[in-house]
Amino acid sequence: MTETNAPQQFFPAGASPGPVDLSVVVPAMNEEVTIGEFVDWCREGLAKAGVPGQILIVDSSTDRTAAIALERGAEVLCVPKRGLGRAYIDAIPFIRGKWIVMGDADLTYDFRELAPFIEQFRSGAEFVMGSRFYGTIETGAMPALHQYFGTPLTTWILNTIYHSKYSDIHCGMRGLTAEALQRIDLQSQSWEYASEMVLKAARIGLRTAEVPVKFYKDRAGRVSHHRRMGWLSPWVAGWINLKVMLVYSPDSFLLKPGIVLLAVGLVSTLLLIGGPVQIGPIVFNLYWMLLGLTCATLGYSCVQIGVLARILHRLRPGFTQRIQTALTYNRGMGIAGAMTLLGVILGSVLLVNYISGGWRLAKIWHPAIFGLLLIILGFQTFCFTLLIEMTQRVAATRNA
Repeated sequence: MTETNAPQQFFPAGASPGPVDLSVVVPAMNEEVTIGEFVDWCREGLAKAGVPGQILIVDSSTDRTAAIALERGAEVLCVPKRGLGRAYIDAIPFIRGKWIVMGDADLTYDFRELAPFIEQFRSGAEFVMGSRFYGTIETGAMPALHQYFGTPLTTWILNTIYHSKYSDIHCGMRGLTAEALQRIDLQSQSWEYASEMVLKAARIGLRTAEVPVKFYKDRAGRVSHHRRMGWLSPWVAGWINLKVMLVYSPDSFLLKPGIVLLAVGLVSTLLLIGGPVQIGPIVFNLYWMLLGLTCATLGYSCVQIGVLARILHRLRPGFTQRIQTALTYNRGMGIAGAMTLLGVILGSVLLVNYISGGWRLAKIWHPAIFGLLLIILGFQTFCFTLLIEMTQRVAATRNA
């Protein structure tokens, strides 16, 4: 079996492909030490669950992994070495089951226990996460740094941002319906696909569940991919997974805080437009007005990025339609022009007073500060309108 740019599917002798209930889809790279027993585990798990199934090994090996998998009765999809996420993306057209269970072919997850996933699917779950913390972790299977710091911390961050309730977002054994996989629209090419799946499942409101799984240490003679990459690998993995959490749905932590910042900034600036205000012993003066200008500018930027994120990631089609209907090109340019013009007028008054005063200002004219804010917000609105228009053109090109 030679590597080509296009995936190639191979079937075991005597196979008759057809619709099945469950597809076990697992990428593998140079796993000849474990792949044979792994396929046996999958077959045992399907038999215990009492469902017809497909075992699909997505292989990019240079050893006998693919040949052994075929001999044991699995289907093999040969793909170029392009990363875990890409392997799952390549496999989508070849998946025949209405339910899918994913994982690793290294015997660290017990695929003899597929029944709990099937039970959750039958109960209506669309995304089923395995949890090593609710199940069992064999001594030596997970480094202490991962078990007690990395995984709990990143799980807490994701749960906080996306209001989810996972206990183990990095568990490699997970399941979802074929329809849910299409809705998630997986984009990640490497192992950050795992975080992308979890956070998108939360963002699009999939019905989720968790089941306990068993996690074993590496078999004798096998070294995990992380250990092959050296001591820096866990830190790189953590950094990339954090990046995915931030990039794939920044509206979750930017949109609402941005609205609050913008509101506080506008109110503060408007209240001081006529000059200093004293409330009891506290005097709100120019510095408070500049703070309000800063809050309004930062808040408006957060709101814009949050809105663009929702549009670009296409997780909420209804929201996108409302924004594109409300902020047309003409309306956006009109608002931007009006704010900028008013800001320039207020700034011009200050300039006139400055020149007529012999290039000196006798006192601060607070409306000019508000004018600066209007110019900034006007320019931001101009840029935001252009970006919205560009996203519509890109979307139209995709759909053509």
